[in-house]
Amino acid sequence: MNEISPNGIDAKLLELARAVQSTGYAFTTPTPATHARVNARPGSAWAEDLAGVFGWSRPFREGIVPPGILEVMREAGVLVAGRTGLRSAVRLSSLDGLLFVHSAYPTTAADSVFFGPDTYRFARAILACLDQGGSVRRAVDIGCGAGPGAILAARAHPEAEVLAVDINPAALRMTRVNAALAGVQVAAVDSDLLSAVSGSFDLIVSNPPYLVDPDARAYRHGGGPLGAGLSLAILDAALGRLAPGGTLLLYTGAAIVNGADPFKMAAIAHIGGSGASWTYEELDPDVFGEELDGGAYTAADRIAAVALTVKKWE
Repeated sequence: MNEISPNGIDAKLLELARAVQSTGYAFTTPTPATHARVNARPGSAWAEDLAGVFGWSRPFREGIVPPGILEVMREAGVLVAGRTGLRSAVRLSSLDGLLFVHSAYPTTAADSVFFGPDTYRFARAILACLDQGGSVRRAVDIGCGAGPGAILAARAHPEAEVLAVDINPAALRMTRVNAALAGVQVAAVDSDLLSAVSGSFDLIVSNPPYLVDPDARAYRHGGGPLGAGLSLAILDAALGRLAPGGTLLLYTGAAIVNGADPFKMAAIAHIGGSGASWTYEELDPDVFGEELDGGAYTAADRIAAVALTVKKWE
């Protein structure tokens, strides 16, 4: 049975992650579309190694996973037995020398904790932001998911108080495990945006869902006509809680319609007279192109991955 430590960490899930890490395991997670294509190749139906089990989320037979790891999987409640063999309910992905536990592919459940190419772009944006220096006494990752934003901030500023907030209990569970795995101190808090935490922050980071998802899955659905609703809500929340000199890094997606960027225009209007400066950058001009086939994006030219950086005046 899973044990939850006094600090809220799922002890068995952490034990599993450490056991897999000790084997030298590494895996870079691609897009779901790439994942589906690779798994559909001849010879890829079954996992033949730990990357197949914990990276590609393939079914596996007894003997592929070392007995000790298999037993910890069972104790952690992530070993799934079905008609097509055994499966892991979690994946482990590499990022900047760290390992992160998150939901297995496909992420169809409403409480799935997503990790993929957006996470890597988000991480690069955070590292670039941190390279600019500045004092960070308090930081928060809004909608933390698996916790990469909070963990990278805590690793760069080990003396800071770092919070990770989310409304998804599965995300908070995995963030606590991933922070312990990384050896950093992060407080994972159940909070809708910043409603359950107090005070101001020197650094606020966020990688919210930004698509229009017909099933309104929390990890994917951004709300609003083009998926920007949550991103704008995070911007508003952050503007009221940035300390003087504090920075918000919002990594999100923007639907480009007839050459215009409605999210950028709305964000500038929201920043308005808030006493802050901003920069805006397209990090990738074309992501999730499959979304353009119908639904909310029939009039969109493309969906871009963007970084909005807002700095509160001193």
